Amino acid sequence: MSTNKGKFLAAFMAGLLGLYALVFLAKGGLFISKHEGDTLHLLQMLLRMGQGDWPHLDFVTPIGVLAFAPISAFLEAGLGIGHAIHAGQLLVAAVLFVPAWWVAKTRFDGAWAYLFAATVLIFATALVYGEVDDSVSISMHYNRWAWALSFLAITAAILPGREGPSPRMDGVVIGLAMAAMAMIKITYFAAFFIPVLVGLFARGAGRTVLWALLAGLVTVAAVTLWVGTPVIWLAYLRDLLNVAASDVRPQPGRDFSYVVSAPAYLGGSLVALLAVIFLRQAGRMTEGLVLLLLLPGFFYVTFQNFGNDPQWLWLLGLLLIALRPSGPVFNGFGWDLQKAITYAGVAAFAFATPSFLNLAASPFRHFATDVEKYAPLMPGSGVHEDLQTYAPRASRVDVRRAFDGPDTLFASLYDDDAREDTNVAFKGRDLDYCTLELGMVVWFRAVSQDIADWSGGGKSLFSADLLSSYWLYADLTPLRGGAPWYYGALSGIENADYLLVPTCPLSADTRRKILDEVSGQDWIDEVEEVRRTPYYTLYSLPGKTPKPVEPPTDPDEETE
Repeated sequence: MSTNKGKFLAAFMAGLLGLYALVFLAKGGLFISKHEGDTLHLLQMLLRMGQGDWPHLDFVTPIGVLAFAPISAFLEAGLGIGHAIHAGQLLVAAVLFVPAWWVAKTRFDGAWAYLFAATVLIFATALVYGEVDDSVSISMHYNRWAWALSFLAITAAILPGREGPSPRMDGVVIGLAMAAMAMIKITYFAAFFIPVLVGLFARGAGRTVLWALLAGLVTVAAVTLWVGTPVIWLAYLRDLLNVAASDVRPQPGRDFSYVVSAPAYLGGSLVALLAVIFLRQAGRMTEGLVLLLLLPGFFYVTFQNFGNDPQWLWLLGLLLIALRPSGPVFNGFGWDLQKAITYAGVAAFAFATPSFLNLAASPFRHFATDVEKYAPLMPGSGVHEDLQTYAPRASRVDVRRAFDGPDTLFASLYDDDAREDTNVAFKGRDLDYCTLELGMVVWFRAVSQDIADWSGGGKSLFSADLLSSYWLYADLTPLRGGAPWYYGALSGIENADYLLVPTCPLSADTRRKILDEVSGQDWIDEVEEVRRTPYYTLYSLPGKTPKPVEPPTDPDEETE
C-alpha cells in the first residue's frame, strides 16, 4: 500500500471513529434495552475500583483488570457511568487505531484494508454483544474488545506482510494484543497463543516472536507497577481456578459439541474445514496448518461466550480473501482453488454478516432511541443517572413461581423428584421454587433500602443469589473479598454481616447451591434467622451480633 493510500486509510478510520464519537456523546447518556443484571455486575466492579478496590485483590472476578480500566479512568475523572462507558470504548478504539491501521495496511489490498480496519473499530465501540437481536446492551463488552485484539494478533501472525517483513512493528502489535487479551479475558489468550506462535515460527519470524515477547513483558510490568503489587497475578489465577472448578455456570450457553455441529453452526464449521483443505491444496501449507490449529480455539471461545456467537467467521472471510491465489490453481479434482477459496470466504461472510451488521449499526440504533421511554438504572445517583434502562423493565416486578405442590389441586399428581433441583431446605425451613423474571431495579432498590432502614445502614451482605448489587441502592457496604457475580465458593462470606436469602432469587439453582454449601459448614449452627419478610430472610453469621428476631410479616397484610 502506497504512502498516500496509508494516509487515506488513516483518514477513513479517523472519520469512522469521529462519527461514532459524535453519535455516542450527542445522545446525553447510555440507554440500554436489556441485560440490566450484567450491567449491574459491571457497575459494581467499576464503582468499587473508583473507591480504590482492585479486581482479584478486593473482589472476586475471572475478568481481568483491563476489561474495566478504560471505563474506570473516566469515572475517576468525574464522568457519569453512561458517558464513562462511551468514553472508555472510544479510548479502546483509539488505542487500537495504530495497530489496526498497521495490520490493515500491510496485510490487505484495496477495500479489504478498509474493511479490516473498520472491523476492529466496530468491535471496540459497538453497543451490543453480537447476534441479531436489535437491542442496545453493554453486556460482555470485554468479549468484543478481546475479539478485536485477537483479530489483530491472528492476522499479523498468519498473513505475511505485503511490503516485506517488519519484525519490530509486527512483534509489538502481536505482543501487546496477546498481553491485553490475557488481562481482559484469558480464554482468548489460552485459545490463540499456540496457533499464533506456530504461525510466526512456521514462516521464520523468530525476530517477531522476540519483539512480541518483549512487548508482552513490558505490558505486564507496567500493569504490575500500576496496581502496585505482583500479588495481583496470583489473585487472578486464584479467581480463574475458582471459576474453572465451579459447577454453577460451567458454560454460559450451549454445549461444546452444539456450537460445532448443531444446524445453526455446522455450515460455518464445514466452511472452515474446507478452507483448510483448499489452502493446503493451493500451496498455502503454513496458513492452512495455522488455520487448522485455530479452529479448536475459535470453537472454544464461541462455546465459552454467552450467546455462542461465532464472531471468528468474519475474520475467516477476511483471511481467505487475502490468502486466495492471484491466478487459477487447480487441485487433483480439477477445481480452481482460487475460486474455491473465494467462495469459501464469501460463505464465511454470509454466515457472519447478520451479527456483524448488528454490531456496526448498534451505535446508530442507540442514537435513535426515544429517551422518553427510559428511566435511570440508579435513580438518585446524580451524575450516574446518565445510564438508563427501558422503563417498563425497570418498573415492573414479575416472578415465576411453582404452581404445583402437596397443598394444590395437583397434589395427587405431584412428583417430589421433579422438584429435586428447584426446592431447597435451609435451617429447617422449606423454600419453594420462585425466580425474579423482571424488575431488578425495583427489587434491588426496595430490598436494599428496607434492609438499610432496619439494620441502621453500613452493613455488608452475602446474597444467596447470582448478583449482590444491593449496596448500589442504599447505605450498605460492598462485601470485602466477595464476588459481584457468583461463580462458586462462599467468597467473602467471612466478612459479611448477614446472609440474605431472597424468596424469589434471580437464579433458584444458585440459591440452592449456596445454601447447600452454607449448610455443610462447621459453623452452620451459629447461623441465626434475624429477620423474615415475604421477600427475603436475613441470617446473622458467626462472630456477628444479631438484632432481635422479628416475627414474619403476613404477606396479605404487606400487600394491602
